[in-house]
Amino acid sequence: MKIHTFKGGIHPREMKELSNRCAITPYFPSSKTVTIPVTMGGAPNTPLVKAGDLVSRGQIIADGDKPMNCPVHSSVSGKVKKIQNCLVTGNLQVPCIIIEADDENRCTFMDPLDPFTCETETALKRIRDAGITGMGGASFPVHIKLNPPADKEILYVLVNAAECEPYLTCDERTMQESPEKVIDGLAIVLKHTGAQGVIALEDNKAYIKPLLEKEIEAKGYGDDMSVCLVKTKYPQGAEKFIVSACVGVEIPSGKLPADAGCIISNVGTVCAISDAFRLGMPLIERSLTISGGAVKSPCNVRVPLGTLVSDIVKDNVKDDCAKIISGGPMMGFAMSSTEFPVAKGTSGVTFLTEKETYLTNENQCIGCGRCVATCAMHLSPVLILRELDAGNIDKAKRFGLMDCIECGCCAFVCPANIRLVQRVRLGKAIVRSQMVRK
Repeated sequence: MKIHTFKGGIHPREMKELSNRCAITPYFPSSKTVTIPVTMGGAPNTPLVKAGDLVSRGQIIADGDKPMNCPVHSSVSGKVKKIQNCLVTGNLQVPCIIIEADDENRCTFMDPLDPFTCETETALKRIRDAGITGMGGASFPVHIKLNPPADKEILYVLVNAAECEPYLTCDERTMQESPEKVIDGLAIVLKHTGAQGVIALEDNKAYIKPLLEKEIEAKGYGDDMSVCLVKTKYPQGAEKFIVSACVGVEIPSGKLPADAGCIISNVGTVCAISDAFRLGMPLIERSLTISGGAVKSPCNVRVPLGTLVSDIVKDNVKDDCAKIISGGPMMGFAMSSTEFPVAKGTSGVTFLTEKETYLTNENQCIGCGRCVATCAMHLSPVLILRELDAGNIDKAKRFGLMDCIECGCCAFVCPANIRLVQRVRLGKAIVRSQMVRK
């Protein structure tokens, strides 16, 4: 059995064993309150409700009229308490709608829609109306992703089931518990793109392959989709490497997967697509992993969007917690507290002890070249760093600043403990501010 992969990358400790045997458990916030960001992907939305309004589960509470807008729905039925800036992933303060749930469980779902008889335009509208964005972290509006420009021929739809981030296992559990939903969501996407489907699965989860293949054969999709085993290596789940490993095509610098004839979707995303058609349910809840050495009982939970992480973990975090990360330890965001909500792109929250982190001072770069050898994008992080430190943004761009995917491999192997990813993010922010001024 051939195992596909890419050049470069690293092998951090997986730490999946902490939670991969934990079934996804529904959880409703004990505070009966959700804090829902007004925008969770796409163009900035405008609130459609005000303090004091009664809302129902599935009701649109924020939207906009631009093509890149993606609506946000209430995840509970209740009353809008207030609209104010709140802490979210990335330690940003953004407008959020705070809703106090009642016990009436009012629902405003859409009518079920047959995805295999409706027109593509109708299908894209259903996905847009359901507020579905990518659930792997980027939160790109799916109705835009599935409607590429006419000159982009889509040959493959890849389901990113690699889940290469250490600690996170919610996608693994989803494939075990709901393989029929994964396959149904992929089949819906294939119907309206005319492409071939490939599920990219890391070989540390090879035991799931027969489950998916059994469902594929049972539904008669054997000619339309397949499961591709890829090597367990970080960052195998990055879109460039999924395409390279599964299709053997390289995404050009500065281009998107569509330029290589591919669309990439997360496991949770295709499940949300299935729910939008079969149940008429918009994206109002998601599964995520709570894990790390500082967690007493690691788990996988399914919660309404807007549930505060503090409400989920409560007394489940040990006293020796040294770092809170929204996401996984490689590409996640260190957070100042647990008072931030679960959003559409929140795949997990990791609580690390001091032994699991790199809470050490930076030393002088010795030019060892380890970052160059491990960079899966074939960049020279050390040269980018030197130009950024010297203020030479244009030279940093020439060395590939904007091509960096911020996977953290370079920082992981750096013997000087230099925060390379943070420097790159600051450099990109400078470039973007320069573009705005122009």
